[in-house]
Amino acid sequence: MHFHKLDLNLLVALDTLLDERSVSRAAARLNLSQSALSSALSRLREYFGDELLVSVGRRMEPTALAVSLAPQVRSILQQIRFTIETRPTFNPETAQRTFRIMTSDYFIEVLLADVVRQLATTASGIRLEVVSSSEEAAAGFVRGDIDLIIAPDIHLVEGHPHLLLFEETYSCVVWTGNVSVSDPLTWQQYEAMSHIAVKLGGGHLALIDKWFAERAESGAAIDRRIDVIAPNFGVVPHLVVGTQRVATMQSRHARLYRQLLPLRIIEPPPGLPVIKEAVQWHSHQDSDPGLQWFISLLSSFAASTPPGSNSE
Repeated sequence: MHFHKLDLNLLVALDTLLDERSVSRAAARLNLSQSALSSALSRLREYFGDELLVSVGRRMEPTALAVSLAPQVRSILQQIRFTIETRPTFNPETAQRTFRIMTSDYFIEVLLADVVRQLATTASGIRLEVVSSSEEAAAGFVRGDIDLIIAPDIHLVEGHPHLLLFEETYSCVVWTGNVSVSDPLTWQQYEAMSHIAVKLGGGHLALIDKWFAERAESGAAIDRRIDVIAPNFGVVPHLVVGTQRVATMQSRHARLYRQLLPLRIIEPPPGLPVIKEAVQWHSHQDSDPGLQWFISLLSSFAASTPPGSNSE
């Protein structure tokens, strides 16, 4: 298809080239030969009267015009894609669709697992593709490759709508054989204990551990002895059992694992932060009835699992 003498397929090539800044990588992503993509770049240069991408060492860098075009081209392609995918009506009982979601193992266990069970009986044609939270996945959301982000609101992408799902508190978790700690914990007891922290993909600390690190940087240090660093939230309770360690976990997650493992949930020392958990979608998908139905489903499940009491 052509518009004002521009082959619109070239916009896809331009978007990928500007994202990858490499003809070979862009060609691989588009399943094209390098010669075919080089030809597309030549046509784009001729149309815009600009080099668009120039070689700087081993990397290609965009020209000023290319930098200005990049967000507009991305927006145009996203709008086309979402318009094609969106149907005027949506019936979950008969729909065949995949929702791509970026989230953490915590959300999978406390929220998405229940949603998946519901879909199996009432919307069997709906499929979920879940990817771990990462900078790469966030970039995919901006490109339109990811439909939803489910995460704390401070981790959302600026400029796109979101909905608060619930507020989450923290609880402390110890092994049932550890009877030496009080409920609630005092700060003195808390600092004296052996702790488990979480460092997620990309080396990012979990929010609670980041909160403690920031307090230390500001001079309001709380001296925790970290003896174990876990790669995700789901393994933390297993590392508590049979030890005198303590883990500071999201309350919903703690209650879930208390049903599965010999754990005690106790009130943490006062002053820990509250997390605002949210779902976010791309601004171009505001009018997508299928996606809005799924967001409403998430919201209804979130509302049905209140934080409740931290203690037993």
